[in-house]
Amino acid sequence: MGGPYWARKDEGAWSIPKGELDEGEEPLAGARREFAEELGHVLPNGSVLELGEIHQRGAKRVIAFAVEGDFDPGSLVAGTFELEWPPRSGRREAFPELDRVAWFDLATAKTKIVQGQIALLDRLADARSVRDVDGG
Repeated sequence: MGGPYWARKDEGAWSIPKGELDEGEEPLAGARREFAEELGHVLPNGSVLELGEIHQRGAKRVIAFAVEGDFDPGSLVAGTFELEWPPRSGRREAFPELDRVAWFDLATAKTKIVQGQIALLDRLADARSVRDVDGG
């Protein structure tokens, strides 16, 4: 994740691209938009796997999807957001949506991702296991 709160944090501090849905926006359309906004890259073409919904701290609702794809994380360009920084200073500063992008195997990803999103990785692993058994 980007911004001053997450700077230089690693284990338990990574996240999937996510954001608020626009009014009336379908979750998959919102996921595609957020992916492009946060990573500066369109979502790869491919079969979409819905990973379902989770609830994170602060009652944040996350509906996640997975798409198999391949691209160089070094080629991605993060979007920015504004935040009052330092807190209660009255000054607004722009920060990147994320500070790093990387590929991880599922076991490593589970140590890196924020606690509330681990269930999404478990669902992805389960779906991959079913696909492998079915020969898909």
